[in-house]
Amino acid sequence: MGFSEVSPAGARGPAYRWSDVTEAGPEYRSDEAHVWIWRVPASQARALLGHDTMRCIAMTLALLVMPAATAAARAPQTVAPDEETDLSDLVRAWRHKETPPSEPRQKKIVAAPIIGSNPSAGFLLGAAAQMTLFRGHPSTTRVSSGIASLSISTRKQVLFNVRFDTFSDGNRWFVQGDNRFQSTAQDIYGFGTATPSSAAVNTDYGFVRIQETVYRHTAGGVYVGGGFLFDSHTNVQPADPSNPAWSSSPYITYSQQNGLPIEGQQSSGFSVNLLLNRRDHDINARRGWRASARYRGSFEGFLGGDSSWQELDADARAYLPLDVYGRHRIALWTYTSVVTSGAAPYFDVPATVMDTYGRSARGYQDGRYRGERLVYGEAEYRAPLMRNGLVGLVVFTTMTTVSDRQSGEALFDAVAPSAGGGLRLLLSKRSRTNLCFDVAWGKDGASGVYLALQEAF
Repeated sequence: MGFSEVSPAGARGPAYRWSDVTEAGPEYRSDEAHVWIWRVPASQARALLGHDTMRCIAMTLALLVMPAATAAARAPQTVAPDEETDLSDLVRAWRHKETPPSEPRQKKIVAAPIIGSNPSAGFLLGAAAQMTLFRGHPSTTRVSSGIASLSISTRKQVLFNVRFDTFSDGNRWFVQGDNRFQSTAQDIYGFGTATPSSAAVNTDYGFVRIQETVYRHTAGGVYVGGGFLFDSHTNVQPADPSNPAWSSSPYITYSQQNGLPIEGQQSSGFSVNLLLNRRDHDINARRGWRASARYRGSFEGFLGGDSSWQELDADARAYLPLDVYGRHRIALWTYTSVVTSGAAPYFDVPATVMDTYGRSARGYQDGRYRGERLVYGEAEYRAPLMRNGLVGLVVFTTMTTVSDRQSGEALFDAVAPSAGGGLRLLLSKRSRTNLCFDVAWGKDGASGVYLALQEAF
C-alpha cells in the first residue's frame, strides 16, 4: 500500500491518499464522537446529538482553539515573510550557491512524483507539476496558479487533470478551469449520512470534466461571471462483474427511479457565479476572507445531457491571524450544495470529497456520503514549527451532513465528523506553496493519509 492521487475529485494541488480506508462495522454507532463546528441553540443541539456528543464537540473545539491561542501568544516572533526560508534556499545553501536576483513576474515551477498503490487502482505511477506566476505587478495583481498531473496504474486506470486559477493584469479578469480525463473507480453508497459501510459496491467508469468559468472584476473584491460545465461518466459497471449486489446497488436504483441511463450519465449546462475575495493571498492565505456562490443549470439534450436539473452552491472561508504576520492563524471553511430542482445524475449529486478541489472531508473516501443537500464545515489551526517558516504544522476538524429525500433523512439528522493533523514544508516562499502531509480519522473507523501541494483551502 502507499499514496495515490485523489480522484475523481482531485485537489487544487496534486493530492494523494492512503486509499485502504477501513470502516469498522456495518451500522452507525451513536456513541461515536461527533465534531460540530456550527452554532445552533444548545437545546436543539442536545436534542439532535445528545449530551455525550455535545461534550465531545466542546472538548474537540477547546482542544483546537485554546492551544492555538496559547501557542501563538508564547511562540517566539517569526521572521518577516520575505526573510523566510524555503526548500530552494536550503538546497542553495547546501550547494553554496548565491540566491539569484528576484524577478516579480518570473514563473515558478514545482514538480512532484506520483507513486503509490491502492486496492482499486493497483500500483500507481505518474508525475505532477504546479506553475505559479503574476500576470501583472504583484502589488496590483493576484498570483495565478495551475496544476497538471498524469498517472497510470497496473489496473489500467489513467488519470489526467489540468486545473488553473489565473488573474489578468490588475485583476480585471479571473478565469478558473477544472479539466479531468480519467478512467477510474469509486465505491458507491446510498444517500444520507447514516449509510452503512457494508453497502459499498466498487464501480469502474470513465470520467470527463470540462468546467471553465470567467469572472469580471466590478468593484472592491467583487467578481461576477459565468461558466460552461460538462461532466460525463461513461462505461459505468461493477469492478467485479459477478457481484450480485450490483443489480440492486444505489446507482442502479437511483438511475431507474429517475429515468437515467445505466451504462453512463452526462450533464451539460451553464452557471452564473459571484465571488467576493478579500484574502491576502490565493494559494496560502494568512488573513482575510472569501465568499462565492454558483447557480448551475444543466439541460437535457444539450451536448448529450441526460436530465434537466439545477444546483445552488455557496462557499465561505475566513483566515484569522493570531500574530503580526499571520503565521499562527485559524482557518475556517464552510460550504453547501443543494440540488434545487430536477434529478442530477448519480455521480453529480453532492457528496464528500467532491468539492471543486477535492480537499474536503479528510478521512473519508470520495463519495462516501451523498445526498440532494450537503452542508460542510471545517476549522484548522496553522502554525510554524521553525522560526524561519520552513516547517509548519496544522490541526483540523471537519463535519459533513447530507440528506436523503426518499428516506426522509434531513440535514443534521446524522453527521460525519473527522479530525486530524499534519506537517508542512515550505517549497516556495514567493508563491507560499507548501508540501502538505496530513493524517485524518472519521467515524466508523474511516481514516486517510494525504500528501498534497498547497493547503486544503
